[in-house]
Amino acid sequence: MNDKIKCVITDDEPFARKGLQGYMEQIDFLELKGMCENALELNSLLKKEPVDLLFLDIEMPYVTGIDFLKNITAPPKVIFTTAYEKYALQGFELEVLDYLLKPISFERFMRAANKAFDYFRGLQAPAAGADYIFVKADSKLEKIHFSDILFVEALENYVAIHTGERKIITHLTLKMLQEKLPAGAFIQPHKSYVVSIGKINSIEGNILHVSQHQVPISKYQKDEIMEKIVNSKLLKR
Repeated sequence: MNDKIKCVITDDEPFARKGLQGYMEQIDFLELKGMCENALELNSLLKKEPVDLLFLDIEMPYVTGIDFLKNITAPPKVIFTTAYEKYALQGFELEVLDYLLKPISFERFMRAANKAFDYFRGLQAPAAGADYIFVKADSKLEKIHFSDILFVEALENYVAIHTGERKIITHLTLKMLQEKLPAGAFIQPHKSYVVSIGKINSIEGNILHVSQHQVPISKYQKDEIMEKIVNSKLLKR
């Protein structure tokens, strides 16, 4: 990752904004692009200034940080900054990068910033038309060919990429990794799995047999998934 992570701080407390700004100035890979008092200001700023990462308070006037995040299309990644623990589960469901409880120490802020660095570096894409992706695993970037992937499994804030020989765990969401995969070659039969159609050996009930693994099919979308599999020319013979 050559460019800095472009950030915006949104908090209705001036002291909180100033504190986060001071922390951010100490970290060379973060670039502050703006500060907002509430979600309405943030909404206007994002229409003018594309950014990578939001440091977003939750309890604010007019619109909460959670409601804002739920209702924006294609939001940047988010680190929640809040005085309340009770929103942690909702933060997880919204796939935020981190959840910082006030008062926020610099050590804790730096840990969240490093998590963001790892996340964005892990999303480095190859040249257009390439048949591989780079992901960060075990402190190094690993090249993974699409043709080697059996399936991808969501593990909270991580994903496990299963190939025929090994399992690579990387700090990405399933949604972000899926966007990097060739759409016609992969399907999502379940909210926690993305599968290579060409690696499916057989289908039994609500189970896909992929090599020695079993991957579930969601009962709510079984008909749609079965149609995609049956109509695909990639299904393993």
